[in-house]
Amino acid sequence: MTAMQSPGLAITLIAFALALGPLIFIHEFGHYFAGRLLGVRADVFSIGFGKELFGWTDRRGTRWKLGALPLGGYVQFAGDANAAGQPSADWLALPADERARTLLGRPLWQRALVVLAGPMTNLLVAVLILAGFALAFGTLVSPPVIGVVAPGSVAQSAGLKPGDRVVSLNGAAIDSFMAIRLAVSTHPGEPLALVIDRGGRKTDLSVVPGQKVETDRFGNSQAIGFLGIGPASVERQRVGPVGALAVGLGETRDIIAMTVTGLGQILTGRRDVRELGGPIKIAKYSGEQLVSGWASFVGFIALISINLGFINLLPIPVLDGGHLVLYAAEAIRRKPLGQRAQEWVFGTGLALMVALMLFVTFNDAGSLKLFGG
Repeated sequence: MTAMQSPGLAITLIAFALALGPLIFIHEFGHYFAGRLLGVRADVFSIGFGKELFGWTDRRGTRWKLGALPLGGYVQFAGDANAAGQPSADWLALPADERARTLLGRPLWQRALVVLAGPMTNLLVAVLILAGFALAFGTLVSPPVIGVVAPGSVAQSAGLKPGDRVVSLNGAAIDSFMAIRLAVSTHPGEPLALVIDRGGRKTDLSVVPGQKVETDRFGNSQAIGFLGIGPASVERQRVGPVGALAVGLGETRDIIAMTVTGLGQILTGRRDVRELGGPIKIAKYSGEQLVSGWASFVGFIALISINLGFINLLPIPVLDGGHLVLYAAEAIRRKPLGQRAQEWVFGTGLALMVALMLFVTFNDAGSLKLFGG
C-alpha cells in the first residue's frame, strides 16, 4: 500500500478544531444543562483556558468566553470557585436562598448528577452518531461461524476447522464474528480460551494469536493479533430506529472495552507505551480522517467523543471521575473530606495530569513526522 501524503498543517489544524471544539462544548454543556435543570447558577462557561479572547454575559449572568488555550473547557458554577469545593467565608455569608442556587448548596446526589452529565453527554453523542450510521447504511451481520481457515495459520495449528461456531472467548459469550475479530486483534501473543460448537459438541481450545503490523494509507502502523480465519457468511441488514440505537450502544460498549483492554496492556507492559496519544496525535489523525471523507471524519469524532467521556470518568482528581469518587466518600462518611485532605488530593491529581500531558506530548513529537515535516 502506498502511503498517502500528510494533509498539511492548515487542514490538520482546521480538522482538529472541528473535531475537538464541538466535543469540548458538548461535554461542558452537559454539565451546564444539568446544573440549569437543577437550579444551579453558572458564573462562567469557558471553551479553553487562560486569557479571554472574547466573550459575552447572558441575561442570567453567565459569562460565555473563549480562552487563549483551546485544549479543554470548564463551567464554573456559583459557589464552586475552588477545586476542592470547600465553602468560603463569602459563601457562608450568602442568604439561604442564594446558597441554594450554588452547586455547593445542592444535595449530594444533585452535585453528582451535574458532574456525571458531562461525560455521559459525550457518550450519548457517540451512540447517536453510530446509530445514525447504522440507520443510514445498515449493519453487517456475521454469525460467529468459521468459514475459512488459512493453511499454516495459528488457527489451523490450534485445531480450528471450517464450520466451527465460537460459543465463548475467555469466558465471554460470542454472538458475532466481529466480536471474535475484536477480541483477537486486541490480544496479540496472549493465550485465549475458546469454546467451540462442532457438530453439536462443545470443545475447549486454547489459542495464542499471532501478531502482525497493519499500516494504513497515511503510514500509521499498529500491531494487532490474528488467527487466520474468515467468517462463513456476511450480509448487510437494514435496521429501524430501535435497532440502530441498539447497534450504537453495542459499538460504543465495544470501543470502551477495547480502550480498557489497551490501557491495561500498556500499564502491565504488554503494549508499547508509545501507543498512548495526546493532542498532537489527535490533530494528525483528525486531518487524515477529514481528507478521507465526511463519513470517516464523523466516525472519528464519535471515537474521540467516547474516549473523552471515558477518560473523564477515570477516578483521577481534577477529572469528573475524581469528583465522583469524593462524592462517594462523602456519602459513605456522611460528611466531606477535610479541606486540607481535598486540597492535597486535587493537587496530586493536577500534578499527575500535567505530567501525563507532557509525557504524551513528547511521546507524540517523538513518534510522528509532525504535519508532513
